[in-house]
Amino acid sequence: MLSSITHSSTLSILLYPLSPKPGCCSSRKLNVRTHPWEKSVEKSVKLRTMVVGCKIDNQEMGFQASERLYLGMDFGTSGARYALIDKQGTIHAEGKREYPNYMKEDSLDWALSWKTTLFSLLEDVPVHLRPLVSSISLDGTSATTLIIDSKTGEPLARPYLYNESCPDALPLVKSIAPINHTVCSGSSTLCKLVSWWNNDDSDKKSTMLLHQADWLLWLLHGQLGVSDYNNALKVGYDPEADSYPDWLLSQPYAQLLPTVKAPGTSIGHLKGDIRTQFGFSEDCIVCTGTTDSIAAFLAARATKPGKAVTSLGSTLAIKLLSTTRIEDARYGVYSHRLDDKWLVGGASNTGGAVLKENFSDEQLEKLSEHINPMEASPLDYYPLKSVGERFPVANLKMEPR
Repeated sequence: MLSSITHSSTLSILLYPLSPKPGCCSSRKLNVRTHPWEKSVEKSVKLRTMVVGCKIDNQEMGFQASERLYLGMDFGTSGARYALIDKQGTIHAEGKREYPNYMKEDSLDWALSWKTTLFSLLEDVPVHLRPLVSSISLDGTSATTLIIDSKTGEPLARPYLYNESCPDALPLVKSIAPINHTVCSGSSTLCKLVSWWNNDDSDKKSTMLLHQADWLLWLLHGQLGVSDYNNALKVGYDPEADSYPDWLLSQPYAQLLPTVKAPGTSIGHLKGDIRTQFGFSEDCIVCTGTTDSIAAFLAARATKPGKAVTSLGSTLAIKLLSTTRIEDARYGVYSHRLDDKWLVGGASNTGGAVLKENFSDEQLEKLSEHINPMEASPLDYYPLKSVGERFPVANLKMEPR
């Protein structure tokens, strides 16, 4: 699967592709602009787009008519970014946006924020490159869950975020799932589904579960109810058997589960109104996505078993390429399928977000200058934004230290 992602039009979610070809120099232009609607949010959303082109003898190279590009988008915890690459992995444009702070009643309207950011990123793709885009895909935060109307696609409740825990559903989930299964964690997608199912009084006949990446991709291709086996892992999908297990299908809420395909599988063409609005080609397709930490692993281009990649963002995640599947919910360890191998790892609640909560950017930069990475820290700190940890131990009551 890794080779297909690198050399074909399937997943196209590499965030840090190869450098430009030897003999080409990069022309980088930084554009910063805002849109009128940004004045209505607390914090303006600024675009940073970098357009890259190769020049020979100071003459910009033109694209051949057969040149095709691949658009990948990464939806993280605080913002999203895109990269536009060719088959060789050369970046032709890239940019990022912070999520606008839309409010709904007393909380952030995450769904509207993600949707707005998705279309802002499409608008940020240079106009002259849009007709060359062959396929589009994106990744989202693992276990970020939406319950939607299966007819309209509109969210019926606020999204359950990736690190949100539903301990009320854990005993029931543990009673139906195999011992120490990946779903036996309060932050699993299945616990979020069960919690909503047991506590929501609305009519559940026309409802559906989608993950963050699934829902955003639906906005582009229009076919409700499609997911990938990376995102579906924490709802109980078995990527080894390539099916939902019987113990899950026998539950009353199984009707909400989406159809699952391999990451990078073509779902359908980009919706006609979006093609017309933004100027993408008629044959541009939308593919199933993956999770953010898997996208980071692919971007690091680690291809040999035993190689591990650590992703430090708002939280901390680790993935190790293995020939053996390992799962143990007691330690927050689970395995994602990567073609015929496995990505073994977990995700912690500690990371950059808790630092940003306590220090300014300037303070972090100055303090970081005094860190010697060659020396072990004598401090016994364990920074968490709130009570509860997922990995390397799953403990809903763990206190920040």
